[in-house]
Amino acid sequence: MDESSYRYRGWRVVAACAVMAMFGWGLCFYGHGAYLAALQREHGWSASLISGASTASYIVSACLLPMVAEGVRRFGPRRLVLTGIGFLVAALLALGFAHRPWHLYASYATMSVSWAVLGSAAISTILGLWFDRRRGLAISLALNGASLGGILVVPVLVLLTTDLGLRVAMLIAVGAVLLVLVPVVAVGIDRPQRVPGAGAAPPAALSRTQLLLSGRFWLVAGPFAIGFMAMVGFLVHQVAMLTPVLGPRLVGLSVGVMTGSALLGRLALGLLIDRLNQRIVAATAFTVQSGAMAVLWLAPATPAVTFAACAVFGFSLGTVTTLPPIVAQREFDAGSFAVVIGLMSSVGQFAYALGPGLVGLVRDATGGYGATLALCIGLQLAAAALLAVPRRPITTGASAS
Repeated sequence: MDESSYRYRGWRVVAACAVMAMFGWGLCFYGHGAYLAALQREHGWSASLISGASTASYIVSACLLPMVAEGVRRFGPRRLVLTGIGFLVAALLALGFAHRPWHLYASYATMSVSWAVLGSAAISTILGLWFDRRRGLAISLALNGASLGGILVVPVLVLLTTDLGLRVAMLIAVGAVLLVLVPVVAVGIDRPQRVPGAGAAPPAALSRTQLLLSGRFWLVAGPFAIGFMAMVGFLVHQVAMLTPVLGPRLVGLSVGVMTGSALLGRLALGLLIDRLNQRIVAATAFTVQSGAMAVLWLAPATPAVTFAACAVFGFSLGTVTTLPPIVAQREFDAGSFAVVIGLMSSVGQFAYALGPGLVGLVRDATGGYGATLALCIGLQLAAAALLAVPRRPITTGASAS
């Protein structure tokens, strides 16, 4: 059936992937801020100890990402995702009953497996089985679930951990995963009998070694990694950075404004991205983010200006986080797509795992966030400049160097 038709089965998979993204981002990415506050409140552990567990979790997950495509191929998407959900349930239970630091690190290490399986690399790989011409739209729509994770899941986590405690909150989260996510994945995630666009045998995929030795691969993966390092560094420190301007009551709203704008950005991108030059769109998004941070740095520190800058930053956040698999689709052949996405996601995650620590070091060294904003602006402008350079598609017959 034509993938442009609303009756095409692949759109059911898109909906299931959106729910998967909502839980994945809400519990495994955005949720770390809620866990940090709850663990500090209940155990008195330092922010560096807890954030160190988060960084370790992201690094372990980054090591697993290159194997996601092979897992989808060998075990099937449904079985792989359900396995990842099992690790998520175990991680949440372990976190809720943690009372020593090593329990925290063990729970976050377990969560790293679920983050690898529920994140953008897995979603892009699964949808790559179903879509060819409308792949950009499908990925964009599915990743709107990530924004919903920030809008819906995180506020509930904060409320539950504050009013009921971390243990009860984690038990409720596990119940939601089992009652909502498991049935959606069991019914909605599948692989097609025939891969879209596969009229002939696909070309042999580039190996991971060929890609890692390819300068062209790094000219695609590198700019996104640089931009994401700055972006995630800013996001993790956003509350601390903006509290002096907005106060403790309004600063949480700035996160909601940013995440809501990201949802709008992804929706707008999904309608147009298959007809645009994705490299230029990505370069523009990073440039816009740098402009929003420049406003926060240099403009008068008022709530109105701050909320406006957060909205602009969030809109471009929604576009740029959707673009890596879509750029890869245009610049690598179909047989290499899944391997490329796994490696690009791994490189990007290694980079953004270091971002919060880098921003924190600069902040501590300078005594304020002005220098950190300048650093983030410089990194994002560098990413934009690299993405603005046009590249020819990579084919399996091309040299890997």
